[in-house]
Amino acid sequence: MALATDIKPPPSAPKLIEDLTFLNEVVERTAGVSRLEMCIQCGTCGGSCPSAADMDHTPRMLFAMIRAGMRQAVLMSNTPWICVSCYHCVVRCPQNVHIADVMYTLKSMAIEAKLYRDSTAPDFSKTFVDMVEEYGRSYEFGLATRHYLKHFPLRLPGMSPMALGMLTKERMSIRPKRIKNIKQLKAILQRAKELDVKAQRPVA
Repeated sequence: MALATDIKPPPSAPKLIEDLTFLNEVVERTAGVSRLEMCIQCGTCGGSCPSAADMDHTPRMLFAMIRAGMRQAVLMSNTPWICVSCYHCVVRCPQNVHIADVMYTLKSMAIEAKLYRDSTAPDFSKTFVDMVEEYGRSYEFGLATRHYLKHFPLRLPGMSPMALGMLTKERMSIRPKRIKNIKQLKAILQRAKELDVKAQRPVA
């Protein structure tokens, strides 16, 4: 008969060591104050998200992965690309975490690192940004045409009636229009890029 003193306690669970390097990088690269480090894993964001069913990780889980230093898994996730920036999660977050802004940062980082499974959304994002930098506004006809020619060429004939209707009703222009003082906008964007590069440099 074994005595109580002979019973060995169950092995303790392995200690998980947080790697906050990736978390700090995301926080630093997010415009304004992200408050990402304040996430309490309550799940309100995922419960408020209309697109959560299509995400491979809920925002709550994605933020936990960021805190764990799972850089590649996070940047390969489809979650930031599924986010529609409706800001339901931001409004309802009890910690006032700027979730949508963090998603923009993760998309930018994924594009830089080329860590994404499907290039459709990143290509669309890059085309949109390129056109805004060139014209100062979105150029819908060029954006849709370039996007569908590259990714969904067989869908173009079926979209022709809708495109024709938008053009005839002047809801969309066939030619791009630049905003006034485009040089000022380009100077602002160039300065923003320089500051972003400076912020990413390691501190000596």
